[in-house]
Amino acid sequence: MDFNSLVQNELNIPELPGIYRFLDAAGNLIYVGKAKNLKKRVSSYFSKNHSDRKTTRLVSLIRKIEFTITNNEFDALLLENNLIKEHQPRYNINLRDDKTYPYLVITKEPFPRIFPTRRKLSGRGEYFGPFPSGKMMHALLELFKKVFTFRSCKLQLTDANIRKGSFKVCLEYHIGNCLGPCTGLQTEASYLEEMEQARQMLLGKTAPARQYFREQMSRFASNLEFEKAQKAKEKLLLLEQWQSNSVVAGQELGNLDVLALLRHDDDVFISYLGLSEGRIIRAHTFEFRCRMEEEDSDLLAHALLQLSEIYGSLSGELITNTITDIAFPDWKISVPQRGEKKKLLDMALKNALFAKKEKALRDLNARAESPSERILSRMKMDLRLDRLPKRIECFDNSNLQGTNPVSAMVCFIDAKPAKKEYRHFNVKTVEGPDDFASMKEVVGRRYKRQLEEAGELPDLILIDGGKGQLSAACDSLKELGLYGKIPIIGIAKRLEELYYPNDPIPLHLDKKSETLKVLQRARDEAHRFGITFHRSKRNKAGLKTALESVSGLGAKTVEFIYQNFKSVSAISEADREKIEAGIGKKRSDVLFAFLNNSEPKDNP
Repeated sequence: MDFNSLVQNELNIPELPGIYRFLDAAGNLIYVGKAKNLKKRVSSYFSKNHSDRKTTRLVSLIRKIEFTITNNEFDALLLENNLIKEHQPRYNINLRDDKTYPYLVITKEPFPRIFPTRRKLSGRGEYFGPFPSGKMMHALLELFKKVFTFRSCKLQLTDANIRKGSFKVCLEYHIGNCLGPCTGLQTEASYLEEMEQARQMLLGKTAPARQYFREQMSRFASNLEFEKAQKAKEKLLLLEQWQSNSVVAGQELGNLDVLALLRHDDDVFISYLGLSEGRIIRAHTFEFRCRMEEEDSDLLAHALLQLSEIYGSLSGELITNTITDIAFPDWKISVPQRGEKKKLLDMALKNALFAKKEKALRDLNARAESPSERILSRMKMDLRLDRLPKRIECFDNSNLQGTNPVSAMVCFIDAKPAKKEYRHFNVKTVEGPDDFASMKEVVGRRYKRQLEEAGELPDLILIDGGKGQLSAACDSLKELGLYGKIPIIGIAKRLEELYYPNDPIPLHLDKKSETLKVLQRARDEAHRFGITFHRSKRNKAGLKTALESVSGLGAKTVEFIYQNFKSVSAISEADREKIEAGIGKKRSDVLFAFLNNSEPKDNP
């Protein structure tokens, strides 16, 4: 490519700061860059051979160059960042951060509420965050519930509604979580005063809230309201304990931002920590995908802009492990070599290293594991198993008011139903609706036979039921010498709790987790399979009972009909001559007269 004809003669690029844009033959924007000296930077693309194949390919596609002059390199960075986000040029860096992080919002309404959200809506209120995890956010919400008395209802608490007496206090008022602003028992000024303390804490400042409760405690004590003073003291202690537990550096450091950059091939991992009063109030780890030969200083600059957009404003002082030569207004950027700041930087770098390892593991799993292997690996971790649960056998009992008790076992192999392995059981030793005894019998019969016939044993036994059914199944395994050799858990329907032997505290999995979905599907399939068998058995028993009450049909005749036809519908569809050949014409007339007169139906 002739640089002189393309650049100098056509564009006459100046030696000033600004941004440049490369376009291809179709006029598409393929790259945006910034520079202190536009002429030198653009010339470097054409005046040397590039070791990076992507840069070589980019240069070969350039057919037009455009530029915009700016006052300084920082202004060029802002313009470059905006153009990248707007146009997503093919060869520019790509920020990958697909997570939707949670925020806390203080609503813009009378007696404002505070609650979590993942969507920022204009005009809804003041947002705080994002929080790096829902767990951290909910921990702060729980602290607020213990310390402050905010309403949780969605009532329209306008002055007119309160004066009209439109509302009544709810349970939250009676248990002390709310002071009843809906009925005028708490003034808006008092409510907003507490909300302001929570707001300051969300900004990373706990001192105003602690001072607020100190003054409350002193005022109540002076008025001899010792019970109220004690409550204010307890809230103060909660705040001080939370403050001390969350401080990771000396409070003398003040407000501080920490950013560590870790580069690996084309991936760049950024770990950010935001501190206030020595306490981490923000944490964010994300990933850049390099597409060209970007310098670390450029990547750092883009990361700072990204964080500023997410969090609104940062502290103004940044410690990092790399330096950008861009002059950020009102920012102090340094690379610490020792002391508290160096420890904080090392902590951020550890987070970046962890993000790198996580990505490597994801990539490895994506290449090596099939979907079922991935699910089984997750199940092994979630359920604390020693091996992959490749074969899961699930048991469920079924009876109607103690009649016709049956049990069903379904088998899942590689997290999928293996219907050829399903088994039915007629309960033999139990009379009446004894679910525990039925479970003990069928589990014992199943694995006794598997041991005798050298059959395959499962990697996990799943019992439909709570602690009682699980305990009964464990008794059977103990009698067979299998207890402790095969993992066994129970799943209770109401709250989808998972019970382990000898552990009174159930395990709760996320409702959306793949592990729970597989267990639920196995449980539901066992229930469906058992109900189908139970219905069939009940129908046959109902037919036999009905025929035994018909005058003119003896025991042998009833047994013949039952063994050959099983149901009323089968009799109706059968050839009458075939029935007459089996029981004679006279008995056939009696049978059909009974069926036609009574019009019996199969049990559902």
